[in-house]
Amino acid sequence: MMTLEPPQRILMGPGPSNVDYRVYRALTTPIVGHMDPEFMKIMDGVEARLRSVFRTANAVTIPVSGTGSAGMEAALVNFLEPGDLALICTGGVFADRMCDIVERAGARLIKVAAEWGRAVDPDEVQAALREAPGAVKLLAVVHGETSTGVLQPLEPLGRLAREAGALFVVDAVATLAGAPLDVDALAIDFCYSGSQKCLSCPPGLAPITLSARANEVVCSRRTKVQSWYLDLSMVEKYWGRERTYHHTAPISMIYAFDEALRLVLEEGLEARWERHARNMAALLAGLEALGLQSLPPASVRMPTLAAVLTPQGVDDAAIRSRLLSRYNIEIAGGLGKFRGKLWRIGLMGNSCTECNVLLVLAALETLLDEQGVIKAEGKGVAAAQRAYAAKPQAGRSAQTP
Repeated sequence: MMTLEPPQRILMGPGPSNVDYRVYRALTTPIVGHMDPEFMKIMDGVEARLRSVFRTANAVTIPVSGTGSAGMEAALVNFLEPGDLALICTGGVFADRMCDIVERAGARLIKVAAEWGRAVDPDEVQAALREAPGAVKLLAVVHGETSTGVLQPLEPLGRLAREAGALFVVDAVATLAGAPLDVDALAIDFCYSGSQKCLSCPPGLAPITLSARANEVVCSRRTKVQSWYLDLSMVEKYWGRERTYHHTAPISMIYAFDEALRLVLEEGLEARWERHARNMAALLAGLEALGLQSLPPASVRMPTLAAVLTPQGVDDAAIRSRLLSRYNIEIAGGLGKFRGKLWRIGLMGNSCTECNVLLVLAALETLLDEQGVIKAEGKGVAAAQRAYAAKPQAGRSAQTP
């Protein structure tokens, strides 16, 4: 039998990100039962650390067994019943998935759409709330839309949700621990993320947090949640004080997630946010020096993912394939209407390093030069180095390597 030996890639797409050796080591920790008293102590620690990362005091703050998409589905099917009104702010692939789930739940959809690559206009959301044929039960938005690279400002939308009496639901799959996010300060009622992006844990868990108001809505439903597996009124009893069996938790993933959260908190959230912002600024400076145009305007660009238009006449898939085969670097192409027209370069968690920024720029320079698109002559790398010199890493001098 052949041994499974996948290559060790430099993961610079929209996720997953590279994993720290401490997290890998945690995966090898001996398994105990999911109802073992010692494992429940670990669960307590995971909940406490996750509250710190979400910046919340919410009692129900847990990792759901499933990827970020499970968090999205849990966010919608637990609140929406047939006939309810949901307002979804869209402008990319992942917000469109929210719309699909709303309709599958039998709820009525109000869609406020932005042009792909632009943020949703709060004035349009306000107008839609005023014109809604009844009370809107929830307002949902993707914080960091990885299909377009847009970072949606949350405060105006949260204020509109509160004024309308609607639950405020936020997708933070690509931003939690990589971009400033404070659940309690923003009065977010339900926030969900994924383990594999800025948290740098393998895929398989969807951290979520519910406000007391949101939890009350779940517990006072008229009908059963359409998903048994994601029914939070039952899942919470396993993670809460009752410790009632619901499903077999992914023990090893919980070990790994606990270690990933420890790493986040050891670095410090503010320091981690600054690291992502600093490296993204350098990456964008380098890409712009190569003549590559960012899709979203500067005011709403994600600090965890750059979305740049592919140059005219360049074979998008060929460049990405050569990055992978020659340099072991993974980046992603466009989705939906930007398929074949966009490169999505992620700087998330452990993948967000100065080394990776300079490496991907040097590799792109070589490949684009070979295709005769640009004569790079080190322009991209030089621009990134100037950006680093202008804003040295916190606590270091500009000369420190």
